[in-house]
Amino acid sequence: MTKEINPNIDTWNTSEKVKKIEKWKQEYKEHINLSVPKGTKERWRAAAEKAGMSMTAFVLEAVETKIAQ
Repeated sequence: MTKEINPNIDTWNTSEKVKKIEKWKQEYKEHINLSVPKGTKERWRAAAEKAGMSMTAFVLEAVETKIAQ
């Protein structure tokens, strides 16, 4: 589980917010770039929307479910 961003974020000025969020992202997040056949991204986006999820959450859930099998 990742650490949540400070709940007092609304008290920070815009510059502080950007710096602190970027620092948090660098510490707790990784990026993965995927090349997929044309049309795949749109299919995934539509499926995620239908499920009420972000595309990131949808893909992560699918991968984690597959790993758990």
